[in-house]
Amino acid sequence: MTSGRALAAVGACAGMAWVAPAPAPVAPAIARAFRIRRRLDRPGIALTFDDGPHPRGTPAVLEILDRDAQVATFFLVGEQVARLPSLAAEIAAAGHEIALHGHEHTLLLRRSPRALAADLDRALATIGEATGIEPRVYRPPYGVFSAGGLRLCRRRGWEPVLWSRWGRDWRAREAPEAIAHRAALGSVDGDIVLLHDADHYSAADSWRRTVAALPRILELTAASGAPLVCLTPGRAHAVTSTQSR
Repeated sequence: MTSGRALAAVGACAGMAWVAPAPAPVAPAIARAFRIRRRLDRPGIALTFDDGPHPRGTPAVLEILDRDAQVATFFLVGEQVARLPSLAAEIAAAGHEIALHGHEHTLLLRRSPRALAADLDRALATIGEATGIEPRVYRPPYGVFSAGGLRLCRRRGWEPVLWSRWGRDWRAREAPEAIAHRAALGSVDGDIVLLHDADHYSAADSWRRTVAALPRILELTAASGAPLVCLTPGRAHAVTSTQSR
C-alpha cells in the first residue's frame, strides 16, 4: 500500500471511530458497548425535558408538574439560559434536576474536542450562575455522541444519558394523544422518557402539543406503579405542590 493510501486508510478508521457512538439513540447494543445510559438502574421512571428554558413552554410544564407534585429532569441549553436566567432558576427552585445539554444546540460530530470543551465550559458557567447548580448528567444535542464528546463527558465526571422512550414531540402535526402513548403507554420501572419543553430547535409551537400531552403522560406513568424520579440519586425526588405550601 502506498503512503497516500495508508494515510487515507488511517483517516477513514479515525473517522469511523469518531462517529462510532452516534447511533446509540436507536441502537441499544451500541449504547451498551459505549456505556451510555438509556435506562435507570433503580426503581422509578424519569421524565426528561430538552432544549429549554422556553418563555411559554417551560412555565406551562412546570405548572402541570407542580399541580401533580411530580419531579423531572431538565436538560438546559446555555444560550437559552442566558436569555432566561430567572426561569432556569425557577426550575431549580421548584426542586427539579438541572442537567446539561450544551451551550449551542450543535451536532457533536461537527465539533472538534477543543470547540466542544469551550462550549461546555460556557454552558456550565451560564447554568451555574443562573441556578447555583453544577449538572452531573449530560445529553448532547440530538442525542448524538461523538467519541471525543463521550471522552470529554467522562473526564469531567458527568454521566452520559440518552432515553428508552420518547414522545417524538418535536415534530410538526403530532397529536398530543400519540405523543403521550409513545412516551408512556406501557412504561415500566427504569424508563427514561424524552420530551421537549421548548421549540427553539424543532417545529414551531411543538411545545404546545407536549404540554397538552403531559397530563395524559402523568396518568400513564402513574398506572405503571413506578414513581417519577430524577436521573441522579440524591437530587430532588419529590416536589411539594403549591396547594400544600
